[in-house]
Amino acid sequence: MAGRPGPPRLGPLLLLSLWGSLAPAPLLRRLAEHIERFQEGSGPGLGFGPNASVPPKQGWLGQPLDPFNTSDQRSFLQRYWVNDQHWASRHGPVFLHLGGEGSLRPGSVTRGHPAALAPAWGALVIGLEHRFYGLSIPAGGLDVAQLRFLSSRHALADVASARLALGRLFNVSSSSPWICFGGSYAGSLAAWARLKFPHLIFASVASSAPVRAVLDFSEYNEVVSRSLTSAAVGGSPECRAAAAAAFADVERRLLAGGAARAALRAELGACAPLGRAEDRAELLGALQALVGGAAQYDAQAGAPLSVRRLCGLLLQGGGNRSRSAPYRGLRRAVQVVMHSLGQRCLSFSRAETVAQLKVTESQVSGVGDRQWLYQTCTEFGFYVTCEDPSCPFSRVPALPSQLELCQQVFGLSTSSVAQAVTQTNSYYGGQTPGATQVLFVNGDTDPWHALSVTQASGPSASALLIPGASHCMDMAPERPSDSPSLRRGRQSISQQLQTWLGPAQRSQARGGD
Repeated sequence: MAGRPGPPRLGPLLLLSLWGSLAPAPLLRRLAEHIERFQEGSGPGLGFGPNASVPPKQGWLGQPLDPFNTSDQRSFLQRYWVNDQHWASRHGPVFLHLGGEGSLRPGSVTRGHPAALAPAWGALVIGLEHRFYGLSIPAGGLDVAQLRFLSSRHALADVASARLALGRLFNVSSSSPWICFGGSYAGSLAAWARLKFPHLIFASVASSAPVRAVLDFSEYNEVVSRSLTSAAVGGSPECRAAAAAAFADVERRLLAGGAARAALRAELGACAPLGRAEDRAELLGALQALVGGAAQYDAQAGAPLSVRRLCGLLLQGGGNRSRSAPYRGLRRAVQVVMHSLGQRCLSFSRAETVAQLKVTESQVSGVGDRQWLYQTCTEFGFYVTCEDPSCPFSRVPALPSQLELCQQVFGLSTSSVAQAVTQTNSYYGGQTPGATQVLFVNGDTDPWHALSVTQASGPSASALLIPGASHCMDMAPERPSDSPSLRRGRQSISQQLQTWLGPAQRSQARGGD
C-alpha cells in the first residue's frame, strides 16, 4: 500500500508478560513478548490449544484505584479471561493465573499451565491482568502522580478483591480452593498472594519467581556465563571464551573510532552512528541482553536463539584460529534476532530511550516499558551488571548509568531506589518469604533462579529446580522435544497439586457446602 511505513527500527524500546520479561533491558522484554505470542497461538499452526474448542471469555472488573484509601472513590476496569471448559461443578477448584508486567492474552487460560492441569481437576481457569498493563490501564495516563498507584502491593489488593468478586460472579462454592499460578514477576505475586491472603488463596505455584529484590543483579550474568559452559544445553568452555572474545572485539572497534567504528555500525546493522559514549554503552548493553536472552529463553518455542545455536554461531569457523571468528558469530546472532523480530536495523540512542520512556499517554501495547521501569525504580531494582572480574562481557553499561534512568524519567534518586529495594525485601521476606503451601519452580539455566527459592524451607514450602530448564519453561505448552527433566518437573507439579487438593476435596465431600 502506498505510503505505508516499513517495519519499525529495532530501537532501544523496540528490542525486548506471560513468560516473563522482567529485566529492564528492552531487548529481553521484546523477546519475551515475541515468545509469548508464538506460544499462545499467534504463530503458524497454533490456536487456543488442542483442548480448547471455544475461545475463552473476556470480562472486566471494577477495581478501586487506591484500595488503601476508602475515601477515594476513583476506579478502573481490570481485564480478566475465563476458561470454564473443564469446570466440573461449582465445588471444583479455581486456578487463578496472575498477569505480570505486560498484556495478559487469552492464551493465559488455554495453553500451558495452569490450563493443562485443569481437566484432571475439573477446574475453572481465570487469568487476571495486572493493573496499568495491557488494557487494564486506569484513565488519566501514566504520569508519576498516576503511577503511584502501581506497585506489587496494589496488585495484590486487586487479587484479593478479584478473588471475592469473581467467586460471587461465577457462583463458586465457598469451600472451593483457589490456587494462584504465575511466572516471573507474576510468580512472585502468586507466592506473595498466598503469604498475605492465606484465607483467600489456598496454595500457589510460583514459577521463576524472583522474590528477592536487588539493586545490582550481577548474579544474572554469572548464571549466563555458567550456562554458556554447560554441555547439557549445548555450551562449552570454548563457547564462553568465544563470547568474551567477541565482546572484547566489539569494544576494541568502538574505542578505535573512525573507520573501525563505522564498519562496526554497518556490520551490526545500526540505524545511526555510534559517536556518543552513552549510545555505545546502549549497544553493549543490548548485545549482553541478546546473549543473556539465549540462556533465559533457552530452547523455548519461538525463541530465536538457544545456547546451543548461539555457541554454534560463535564457534563457527573457529578451527582456523581466526581472531575475528567469535565477532562474526555475534554479528550473525544479531541478524538472527533482527529477522525473528521483523526489524530492519538497530538503534542505540540513549536520548531516544529516555524520550520514549517519558511518554505518559497510555499505549495499547503488550509491553509497558515505562510502567515496568517505574516498578524497578520504586520496588525491585533488578539492574543487570557485568562488573565482576569473572563476567565475560563488557563492563558497561555500569550500574550508575542504569540508575540514572530513574532520575531522568521519574526524578528518583539512587538512594531512594536503594531504599525501595530494602523495603521490598523487608515487606515480603526476600528469599525466605515464610509462606506455606507454595511450590517454587525454577530452571537452573534461567538467570532469574538466583533470586528465587530453590530449596524447600519445610514440608509446606516446596521448591523444584529443573536441570536444563529456562525461564518459566514449566508453564509453556508441552512439546515432543521437551527434555526428560522438564517432563519430570511437570509431573512433580501435578503431584504437588494432588498433595494439596486431594485432602481438600475429600474434606469437601464429607462436609458438603
